[in-house]
Amino acid sequence: MKAKNSDFLRGLPAGATSCRIFFFCGPDEAGASAAAQRLAAALPDPGERIEITGAQLKADPALLGDEARSASLFGGARHIWVRASGDEAHDALQILIETGEAGAGEAAPVIVVATGATDKSRTAKLLEKRKDALVAMFYQPELKDAAQAVRAMADAAGLRLGGDLAERIARAAGLDVRLAQSEIDKLALYVGADPQAPRPATPEDHAAIGAATEEDGFAPLVNAVLGGETAKIAGEVRRMRELGLNPVGVALALERRAAQLAQIAAYLGPRGQFEQIDKGAEMRLGIFFREKRDIAQQYKRWTQAAARGTRETRLDRLIPRLTALHRNLIANSQAAELLLAQELAEIGRFAARR
Repeated sequence: MKAKNSDFLRGLPAGATSCRIFFFCGPDEAGASAAAQRLAAALPDPGERIEITGAQLKADPALLGDEARSASLFGGARHIWVRASGDEAHDALQILIETGEAGAGEAAPVIVVATGATDKSRTAKLLEKRKDALVAMFYQPELKDAAQAVRAMADAAGLRLGGDLAERIARAAGLDVRLAQSEIDKLALYVGADPQAPRPATPEDHAAIGAATEEDGFAPLVNAVLGGETAKIAGEVRRMRELGLNPVGVALALERRAAQLAQIAAYLGPRGQFEQIDKGAEMRLGIFFREKRDIAQQYKRWTQAAARGTRETRLDRLIPRLTALHRNLIANSQAAELLLAQELAEIGRFAARR
């Protein structure tokens, strides 16, 4: 059984909870992890979670079957959560299936979140035609898809979002649905909403929790790097690691801001000034009050000439570099944090040049 991003936007695919093996893959690690969390919560009897790494299974493929068929410490149900890279879990899953068909007994549900894998990988091919398995591929979401996911989160929390608030939350989270869920939880708590007593939430409510929300999101890191604030970058990278922010999600947040700067540049033309943008245009360009000063400063910095005697701007060089970074992080997931930290430092130094 196969699924994709859109099948998880407002819940789970039909029949998903009847499966016993789940393989979530694709470049959107945040979306895959969030969907896996929802799936685990929706299992008829999830019980105790047993976490195993892909490296452990690669070294000992029989470990998965042993854990999946062992009794919980407290005698109840359990499910196995595997965080792997590529096809690290392939051999372990193959042994689990083969021993089950040979009469080894029923196994606990197994959920694998595999970064760097696709629905064309060996593991996906092993599972995709099985009725007891679900393979789901997650691509980086578009803004409209992330906003739809935010609305689904809000509905589940008893929040009624008006206007473009769902898009605003999705954009503030860098399209990372895990961070968006955190914002929805805070917003529901702030307005006193729950599924039994739905409450409306306004942009003003979101702004009121904005200080706490920004501390959890990508915005401080994006602003430090694109603002050329080199003294802040090391601390922001450390915060990224402490919060477990997805490196690809950080790269995507940088790409979104760079694309926004490019849209502003196209709107203003070569001789336009940022201060000329009126309120209506600000909304169309996604320039919100909290971010306006940072975006203005970054716009002026990145629309400067990349070098003397050239018409090419710094932004012209930044966008393809971020695209290459995104691809590099996906291709080298094991070293993603290190690669990202190095590139952030380089971009920050380039932005800081006078």
